[in-house]
Amino acid sequence: MLMVTLLKTNKMVIFITFGQTHTHSHNGFTLDKDCVGVIHCRDYDHGRELAFEWFGDKFATTYAKINNEFMNFFPKGTYDLN
Repeated sequence: MLMVTLLKTNKMVIFITFGQTHTHSHNGFTLDKDCVGVIHCRDYDHGRELAFEWFGDKFATTYAKINNEFMNFFPKGTYDLN
């Protein structure tokens, strides 16, 4: 079973990927096609708002859930973004 950081004060997490050509530096992390960002948020819409605030429209997709099979495509693993 995939282990993800425990929820902080928010109710849920969403997961964000960055696509093949989007690279960002955020909170000291280099985020790119090989990792998944974890956003702690009140709800899915709030998580997407944070993603757009931090990265503009330069990210690939947001997900409400991920699993081990999905993570096989992201060798750098997950990064907590907030």
